[in-house]
Amino acid sequence: MTQQELKNNAIHLLKQLIETQSFSSEEDQTALHIEDWFKRHDIDYKRTQNNVWAVNKHFDESKPTLLLNSHHDTVKPNSAYTKDPFKAIVEDGKLYGLGSNDAGGCLVSLIATFTYFYNTEDLKYNLVIVASAEEESSGPNGLNSMLPIIPEVDVAIVGEPTLMNLAVAEKGLVVFDAVVSGTPSHAAHPNNNNAIYNSIEVLQWFKDFKFEKTSEALGDVKLTVTQINAGSQHNVVPGHVDLVIDVRVNDAYSNTEIAEILQAQSPCTSIKPRSLRLNSSSIPVDHPLVKEGVAMGRTTYGSPTLSDQAVLSCPSLKLGPGDSTRSHSADEFIYLSEIEEGIDIYIELLNRVIVK
Repeated sequence: MTQQELKNNAIHLLKQLIETQSFSSEEDQTALHIEDWFKRHDIDYKRTQNNVWAVNKHFDESKPTLLLNSHHDTVKPNSAYTKDPFKAIVEDGKLYGLGSNDAGGCLVSLIATFTYFYNTEDLKYNLVIVASAEEESSGPNGLNSMLPIIPEVDVAIVGEPTLMNLAVAEKGLVVFDAVVSGTPSHAAHPNNNNAIYNSIEVLQWFKDFKFEKTSEALGDVKLTVTQINAGSQHNVVPGHVDLVIDVRVNDAYSNTEIAEILQAQSPCTSIKPRSLRLNSSSIPVDHPLVKEGVAMGRTTYGSPTLSDQAVLSCPSLKLGPGDSTRSHSADEFIYLSEIEEGIDIYIELLNRVIVK
């Protein structure tokens, strides 16, 4: 099969995925389309829950292993769509539809690339591909659940829209639930310990607080108060205010360190992380994948958005067709040329690189 035929087939698969609802944890039908691809291309594959995966035909345990991963779940479409989010519409070289850019274009490009190399007998490394579920929700049955099942991975390419530039680092995420306490009372009575008023100082502290360490690739840690909730009726002063704080972590800190700092220094009554598992990710700039990508004319940068890189402990590179700014937007689209270019670049990169 020629590369052009692979490209055509990949675009057809993406159209099928767009027209099949696949919200996080509801990806069973899109998994069937991916299974059908592997069947039609005579690829021995496995399915674990809604994750579909395979290894190259001539897998050799003595060689290092490169993981190709992207996801087939989507967020729910927002109310600003003017086109049917579940209809694959091609206009002016753009393929519209929910999940087209995030991350369907990446997924089908990686599947096509894996298919291109599947039967190769003299690969310098092994390939394993995982079309994963539950990425958008960071759910328990996504890529994280596959790591004990698939062969041990030495390095990974995670397909997310990067305009086929090299995201050599990615911020981690910790979400905190915080409480600001006060004295509950009737609104008609004096109260010098109003939890809502107390929260003013706390909110100002979060607004002004800066983590000391910065990162060359990822810049500063980004802390944002994103939710606030208090009170039940107009004449009752509440006993507490609940806050939610979103912290995007650079590679100068572990998530545990971020939690320890905020728990020690923040003026909240309590502050607790929901999870510490979504750490920042990176790959050395002198890694062969990065060096070969740069030699091909691709640029490097640090990504502020979270992906399945967060669950990997090996070096990982985020790379894929499409533009991150289109993700989760109304009338999401990807250029057909971006998919075709993505497949070409993936294949060239894997032909050039020596995985260590």
